[in-house]
Amino acid sequence: MNKKQRLELTWIGKDIRPKLEPRILLEDPEISYHAAHQVSENDIFDNRLIFGDNLLALKALESELAGKVKCIFIDPPYNTGSAFEHYDDGIEHSIWLGLMRDRLEILRNLLSNDGSLWITIDDNEAHYLKVVCDEIFGRNCFITSFIWRKVDSPNDNKVAITPDHEYVLCFVKDPRLVQFKQKPDNSILHAYRQPDSESDRPYRDRLLKKNGKSSLRSDRPSMFFPVIAPDGTTVFPIHDDGREACWAIGKKGVEDLIAQGNLIWKQRQQNGIKRWVPYTREFAAEEPSRPYPTIWNDLDTTRQTKAHQKILFGENSLFETPKPEDIICRILQISTEIGDLVLDSFAGSGTTGAVAQKMGRRWIMIELGEHCHTHIIPRLKKVIDGEDQGGITKAVNWKGGGGFRYYRLAPSLLEKDKWDNWVINKTYNAAMLAEALCKIEGFTYAPSDTLYWQHGYSTESDFIYVTTQNLSHEQLSKLADEVGQERTLLVLCTAFRGQTDIFPNLTVKKIPKQILSRCEWGHDDYSLKIENLPKAPPKFGQLTLFDMDTYDKSTC
Repeated sequence: MNKKQRLELTWIGKDIRPKLEPRILLEDPEISYHAAHQVSENDIFDNRLIFGDNLLALKALESELAGKVKCIFIDPPYNTGSAFEHYDDGIEHSIWLGLMRDRLEILRNLLSNDGSLWITIDDNEAHYLKVVCDEIFGRNCFITSFIWRKVDSPNDNKVAITPDHEYVLCFVKDPRLVQFKQKPDNSILHAYRQPDSESDRPYRDRLLKKNGKSSLRSDRPSMFFPVIAPDGTTVFPIHDDGREACWAIGKKGVEDLIAQGNLIWKQRQQNGIKRWVPYTREFAAEEPSRPYPTIWNDLDTTRQTKAHQKILFGENSLFETPKPEDIICRILQISTEIGDLVLDSFAGSGTTGAVAQKMGRRWIMIELGEHCHTHIIPRLKKVIDGEDQGGITKAVNWKGGGGFRYYRLAPSLLEKDKWDNWVINKTYNAAMLAEALCKIEGFTYAPSDTLYWQHGYSTESDFIYVTTQNLSHEQLSKLADEVGQERTLLVLCTAFRGQTDIFPNLTVKKIPKQILSRCEWGHDDYSLKIENLPKAPPKFGQLTLFDMDTYDKSTC
């Protein structure tokens, strides 16, 4: 077998990948919003709401935020098939998988090494999506699939089985670095003795001897050794029926317990004889907690969430299956700390941003639909102004505060002129052009206040200069002198005259020729367009007249 072979999911068009243009983002200060005054020292104002195609927006963020996002939550379209009644299921399914794969690859790049990705999904695509994520992240990076109970009332539809749950798939960037938090639970203290004469902290004592499965000496020979009792006698692990057992920890562990004073000896009656029995003393944590379960039936359901949405948006809510705030809250509690960056590239009704705002996390949301303006922005304004009393507001004692910046994707850098030639988009000014070309060429956009030719840098000594001038030999010579021999400069201009290879510190390229083959220019929408799908082939018995002329019965 070829060692490079691997298990993978295949689909129609899997090898087709878009050549994405890394757009720049343009802020609209008139839509950006912040609280009228500072509510607390922890107010966050630099959150970002991005209006535009989410694949292009993710690409726009990639160079700046690669490896910096702590938690990504997405609630993608579930691909229920209802929109594809007249289209070939294989093509529809393949397009959905391709759309998800393209986005997941960038999302993985954005995650910090200790970050995590959470995806809500239902049975239509959950298991296919899991395999795609396995390919992108690695199977060892899969944590689990949580189950959220989304309904809390009987379904009166005349069907045999109703879908009462959805999944939340959880993947991480590096399982060695992720530290998920546990669920606070004071009921754990009930398993401990309260402080008394023996300890000033809640405690419990456990037998040092192992019981149950794999507790015999033959199971763990190295765990069978003598321990010295208070009277100097040696004690071995022996079951009540006389079989040789083993200790629950090794010699080094026992020595540590003795040194810490946490090996406790008690005298017990056994067959009428008092024997010394060793115990380990365990103390309750100052903040008791337990792992979160994988079944979430204690969160709000769709019914309660719709009621909250009606308060936010009135009867004109567009969302059939909105996610409750407490499911996002739980995810952020498990995976983030205050101040961490959270991303949602399928913003929907804006729940992720609303919850992150209330929990003191920084956030970025992306949405293309017009409900970005009709629903998300009004909702965020209510949160920031402290007027949203639903969701997790009371649980986290939210009083309002902070704000967000609103961005649009810039138009494509190149457009076609009346002669069908690619030219620089006329809406771009000099600063926009420089920033866009920095992003395309992999430079950090950082224009200098003193050096006109420093628009960005890739290293401490490598810079980029963008200009629409037609540079002469004299101008290039002067530029080379200013750059000096200790630095290098990439010059992007519309044209130049004379030789350039005589300037070893300059690399001179023409625009737009330099970037023509880099991207799919003028492509503004990478979402699924149903009307562009090929029609499904007619079923048997539904052949057209043309088909009947060429129909071969032997194929049946």
